[in-house]
This record gives sequence, structure tokens and C-alpha cells, in this order.
Amino acid sequence: MAAVKLRITGTDRVADVEPNTPLLWVLRDSLGLVGTKFGCGMALCGACTVLANGAPIRSCSTPAASLSGQDIRTIEGLAPSESKLHPLQEAWIEHDVPQCGYCQAGQLMAAAALLERTPKPTDADIDTALAGHICRCGTYQRIRAAIHSAANKLAKGGVR
Repeated sequence: MAAVKLRITGTDRVADVEPNTPLLWVLRDSLGLVGTKFGCGMALCGACTVLANGAPIRSCSTPAASLSGQDIRTIEGLAPSESKLHPLQEAWIEHDVPQCGYCQAGQLMAAAALLERTPKPTDADIDTALAGHICRCGTYQRIRAAIHSAANKLAKGGVR
């Protein structure tokens, strides 16, 4: 075991784990941040997506120690405050995106990264950014519509 130092959503955290422990398990089991979900365990489905320095990564296959010094953002840090949702979360609700909800944290984090680098994404931009994110309920059209809605809200001064 070793002390792995991580910066999670603006807070420095330390976990006493093996350095090769996947970030997903450090988040969930060591730090109690259970919003990030386990899906396939092979970085194929996207359920475990978090952001590292603004880029989406699959936390199920990324050793926690490899992220030391990077800014990691989880679904728990997407909303600007406990009383205010992120425009993406609002759009997800408005467009009835969640069905079972299992893939949603990963989808939202990938969408957040997209909007941070491409404020007015095209359908092709969205498809590319979310490629490899599996939604077993098939709400892909709603996801796309929600991302467009959130982009419009952000363009009008919504919180990022």
C-alpha cells in the first residue's frame, strides 16, 4: 500500500491503496465518491468516465497513481453547487434522457468535456465525443438533443 495523492474536484485527497489500483475503485471504495459507475471493467462502455485535466478518461482502467498532480473531476463536481444543477443535468431532465440511468454519469462527463472545448457542437461533434459510450436503453437521440440544449443555455450565460 502507498499513499496516492489526488486532486478530486478541487480538493486534495489521499488514498492508501496499491498504486496500480484503478481510479474507479479509489473513488468508490476509498473516497466514498460513488457517482462514477462500474460498467464493463475494460474501458469499453464509458460508464466510468471522469475528466482528468478536462479530458475524458475511463477510470476503470486508469491506475490512480498515474493521475497524481492532475485535476480529476467526477460527476459529483459537475454541478456548480449543491443547490444548482449544471446546464447539462438540467437538459438531461428536460429531455427525459435517463431511463435506467446507469450510463448517465459517464455520458454527462463526456458531454461536459465536449462543451468545454466545443461550445456549439454539431451532431457529428457529439457523436464523436460520445462514441464508445453505451446506453443500453438507447436514448442517444435524447442525449444529443440535451447536449444541444445545454450548449444553447451555456451560450446565453449558463454556468460551466
